[in-house]
Amino acid sequence: MIPSLLPTYNRVDLAFERGQGSWLVTDGGERYLDLGAGIAVNALGHAHPALVQVLADQGAKLWHVSNLYKIPQQQTLADQLVDLTFADTVFFTNSGTEACELAVKMARKYWSDKGEDRARIIGFDGSFHGRSSAGIAAAGGEKLTAGFGPLLPGFTHLPFGDIDGLTNELAEGDVAAVIIEPVQGEGGIRPVADDELKAIRAACNDAGALLIFDEVQCGMGRTGKLFAHEFPGVTPDIMMVAKGIGGGFPLGAVLATEDAASGMVAGTHGSTYGGNPLACAVGSKVTEIVADPEFLAEVSRKAGLFRQKLEGLVAEHPDVFESVRGSGLMLGLKCKAANMDVLAKCYDANVLCVPAGDNVLRILPALTIEDEDISEAITRLETAAKAMEGQSA
Repeated sequence: MIPSLLPTYNRVDLAFERGQGSWLVTDGGERYLDLGAGIAVNALGHAHPALVQVLADQGAKLWHVSNLYKIPQQQTLADQLVDLTFADTVFFTNSGTEACELAVKMARKYWSDKGEDRARIIGFDGSFHGRSSAGIAAAGGEKLTAGFGPLLPGFTHLPFGDIDGLTNELAEGDVAAVIIEPVQGEGGIRPVADDELKAIRAACNDAGALLIFDEVQCGMGRTGKLFAHEFPGVTPDIMMVAKGIGGGFPLGAVLATEDAASGMVAGTHGSTYGGNPLACAVGSKVTEIVADPEFLAEVSRKAGLFRQKLEGLVAEHPDVFESVRGSGLMLGLKCKAANMDVLAKCYDANVLCVPAGDNVLRILPALTIEDEDISEAITRLETAAKAMEGQSA
């Protein structure tokens, strides 16, 4: 008999009652160190007092009115994001998946309005852009697409890092846009090299194609910059944002230049809940905190500390771990042992990580993680590694 919750997740037998900072407490009173942050969502940790206060204040006033009316909190957050980024305009969604839907529509509408037959979108192997029809078509991986055909047409997939292949595809003249994560998340914490991002931007410029960055997981301060594309100094035409922007409250956004968004006029897109007062009040406070240069400098410092300790962990347990990779506090432990087996030992050690492709465990802590919690994380990961070694002895 099918359970009342549709069984699309293999859920771990853990239920949490409350959280504080980087810690979660189960309904049975056990404490777990959270290095997953709700899959890079809880950017400011659990029960951050500023977010709790903003949510309570707004919740006591107004939750929802729909986008039939002006929403001051939405305007405030849009203005913040425009001031902080390349973008001229913002549309708010409830998730990264919805942001992908709009990014694809926006790119295709751009060329349709110009009267050009350019609808093809190029993505890269190992990518993840959500689980909607457009999202799985854009990513193309069999794990995402199997059984869901016919897929939304008009997507081409290239090997990760294949700049020559991209240039050849763009030369066909029918490409609307290129979509890429500056740091792949689900694909195994694989950063795109700075020179490759620059080459992709240049190739799009030469071909007239739009460039879409998916910063749903790597954005909002996770890499030590507000957005990962700031490191090479490359800007997109369209950008997808979600996860950390709401600090745990469902919120996503599409940011775009005036030119890229020119086709999206009244009636071309909408969202009943997107950009509601609750979400935008919280998102505005998250953005205010995370965009502060001192906060971002602390993220970079903590990232350096964490990475150094993880490198030591890998060196001490070469039969369990192979390497560390990633950017900022978006880190990956490439495993030699099966990552799901290592993850099971992590649960036994009361530490939470997130599995990813390429046999990687993702380390995605709250950006506010304390130094002592970083040390505790290494202690618990070492306990898990020793348990793996003992199991194979």
